[in-house]
Amino acid sequence: MMASSNPIERSFELAAERCEDLTPLVYRRLFDAHPEARTMFRTEGSELVQGSMLALTIDAILDFAGERTGHFRLIISEVSSHDAYGTPNDLFVAFFGIIAQTLRDIIGADWSDEIDAAWRTLLGEIEGLVAAQCEIASP
Repeated sequence: MMASSNPIERSFELAAERCEDLTPLVYRRLFDAHPEARTMFRTEGSELVQGSMLALTIDAILDFAGERTGHFRLIISEVSSHDAYGTPNDLFVAFFGIIAQTLRDIIGADWSDEIDAAWRTLLGEIEGLVAAQCEIASP
């Protein structure tokens, strides 16, 4: 299999070679950095919800960083639904950074300047997208 030329995709490919399931690592980091997030998940079945949420988020990230065929719009729609759940926008945005930090830990020395720059740009764009959506939603 040929490595992607897209640095965001490549970071996920490299992580997939080293880690079977990102879910526990991402959520451990999320709950360590934002303990208040733990209470936002029900006790029973939360692993399935977390895995599903992470998979959808990764699809949205890859689309946003790539062809933008429409999956990235999930980010926009989830701003509103997470707001309805009581999730602060800064926590919503932080989740994307948590994913990047987790990938960086898994990839280690293979986390290149190119990957780092692509993630920084992507995270800034996502933050801008969320901010713009919040402005639209505010009367």
